[in-house]
Amino acid sequence: MTQPSNNTLEQRLINTLQEGDILFISIDAFLYKQVAKGTGSWSSHVGFAIKEDNQWFVIESKVPVVCKTPLGKFLSRTCNGEVMVRRLKQPLSAADIDQLKASSAKLANKLSNKLYHLGFDFESERQFCSKFVHLVYKDALNIKLGKAQTLEQLLQENPQASVRFWRCWFLGFIPWQRKTLTPASQITDDQLNTVFTTV
Repeated sequence: MTQPSNNTLEQRLINTLQEGDILFISIDAFLYKQVAKGTGSWSSHVGFAIKEDNQWFVIESKVPVVCKTPLGKFLSRTCNGEVMVRRLKQPLSAADIDQLKASSAKLANKLSNKLYHLGFDFESERQFCSKFVHLVYKDALNIKLGKAQTLEQLLQENPQASVRFWRCWFLGFIPWQRKTLTPASQITDDQLNTVFTTV
């Protein structure tokens, strides 16, 4: 089956998208493939949509820092056109959107000298994609998206995960009690409805 071009996918999304929508994609890199496999999900990355000067952007935490990415560029990084858009069941007002933008800018500024956390430690001062979305929505709207859990709980729930890979990634010792928060826990969060998907 022929996959849609990024331009076609972007146009389809624009026809559906609202500010504050949360976008899930699948990054074509070995680490992120292991993240998806280890969480029982197709998705390994998440950000949320805003509109500025009549242009769509995705606010995301990616390597190395938090940034504002044009929608088309964000979509170009997904595998096989895989994308899902989820929306809060609670309608957002203009004031809510302004608060989301203010909270993301405040958090991005706070994290400006903090690099992406490739160990996915939720309790670290550093950031990663799903943690950033969680913190912004919590700060702006008092809504907690996704759930924090230990690596031990996560890997017990997902026996298909490669423990060997994660042991190597953590240089021989998996920090079992480290808390993390995954895109998978947000893609299944019942506070959200799916409004667009190619998966």
